[in-house]
Amino acid sequence: MHKTFDLIIFDCDGVLIDSEVISTRTLLATLGSHGLDVDLTYVRKTYLGRSISVVKEDYLRKVGRALTDSFESDFLERLLAAYRRDLAAMTGITDLLRNLSVPYCMATSSGVERALLSLEVTGLLPFFEGRTFYASMVKHGKPAPDLFLLAASTLGAKPARCLVLEDSEVGVLAAQNAGMEVWRFVGGSHFKNDDDVSLDADAGVPVFESMEDVATALRGG
Repeated sequence: MHKTFDLIIFDCDGVLIDSEVISTRTLLATLGSHGLDVDLTYVRKTYLGRSISVVKEDYLRKVGRALTDSFESDFLERLLAAYRRDLAAMTGITDLLRNLSVPYCMATSSGVERALLSLEVTGLLPFFEGRTFYASMVKHGKPAPDLFLLAASTLGAKPARCLVLEDSEVGVLAAQNAGMEVWRFVGGSHFKNDDDVSLDADAGVPVFESMEDVATALRGG
């Protein structure tokens, strides 16, 4: 598996930070208060790794009317409060970042305010200052390749020489669509007691359960 990369691109939620349980439960509660009755499995399968625009489009399709203007601010307020209270960095990520010998960055479907707060409260912000890319910077979000291609272009790396670390199926597909190597990380809390790590993508994608295993693979172990 050992290969030399010119750029490593990290997804944020579920990779850098152990946030997906917090965010899916918060989104479920906020959708319920706005009239959409779905379960946690639906929220995870439909929205995980995607931008808020996907939530809005799905709500319109299912309910027959647009979400109110207050939805996004309501969700963000609840989520940021939960982040400040409960959010933690992914186990092992600090050591991994500290020992990387190649350039790296973050590319996330999250909004700027949400992503920056998550990095701040987990102590990861110093690692990513000037190295952050958001879905709002491109026309098409994941699974389109636009965000990853923007990161590579901005940092002067060829797509074929990039590695993407993702937890969601939609993120894996985005990386593949960008022509990049992709490894799937399933060490987040949202994968605990969940045997479903199947992919709507190439079955050959390497799967990692810990950042220590990722570090070993990067060293060629």
